[in-house]
Parts: sequence; structure tokens; C-alpha cells
Amino acid sequence: MRRLPPIALLALALALPAAVGLGGGDASASVAYESPYTFDQTFGTALRLVRVDLGFTIVEKDVANGYLLFEYRSPESGGKATQGSIEIVNGRAGVRVAVQLPAMPQYHEQVLLDGLVKKLAAEHGDPPKKAPPPPPASGAAPPDAGAPPG
Repeated sequence: MRRLPPIALLALALALPAAVGLGGGDASASVAYESPYTFDQTFGTALRLVRVDLGFTIVEKDVANGYLLFEYRSPESGGKATQGSIEIVNGRAGVRVAVQLPAMPQYHEQVLLDGLVKKLAAEHGDPPKKAPPPPPASGAAPPDAGAPPG
């Protein structure tokens, strides 16, 4: 087996990090928001924002899976349509919204998300209050009660 000359190893070592950094293509950034509103309120409001308020064409929508695909148009793109998506996920911690416009700078995503937050408050008022945690069961002994002194 032939060994690479030290200069070739050095060149490879210097080129590898650059190739890894550049080889990822265009990373699609997204912005996210934890919605204090219900899934149904958030999804319906996002749909109205995209279709009615902004006039974008809905390419696909799936309420059961919580996503909207649409054609995003911006004066910066010369009116050319680019693909956009809004994902709405109902989890244990609440409703999470993610906006992606891979072909546009990230601030476009943020502007769209800010519009959704504003529209949610305008349409639904203050977010619903979270229920306080239940008090400990009455008559229950503290965790260390009954333990022998130590």
C-alpha cells in the first residue's frame, strides 16, 4: 500500500472542512413560535392569513397533519412564486408553529410569523389561561413523613 506524501495529507486536511461546510447546499432556515392558542385556532388563522389576507395560492393543506403548502410571492423575487410552508404541531407542551420559505431570506419567514401572531391576537383576543397545577391530594403525607429519624 502506498503512503500519501505529507503535502497531500496537509492539503486534504485543509480542504476537507471547507468541502464539508460548502457541501450542504442551501440550508433552509425556519422561524418558530409557541402558540398559546389551540391547534384549531392557530391552524384556521394561519390558513386565513395565507389565503385571504395575503392572497397566496394554497398548494396543499392537511389539517390532520397540521401543514399548509403555498406559493409565496414577494416584490423582491420579481413576483415569481416560491414554495412556502407552515407547520402546526400539537404537542404536550402546546402548539408549535414553524414557517419555512427556503428560497427567501429568513426575515421573510419572520414577517409572516409576526403577521400570524398579530392576527391570532386580533381574532381570538387574549390567549386562554393555562389551568393551574392541581394541589396535592388532601391528607397525603409529605414525602419524608414516617421516615425514621436519621
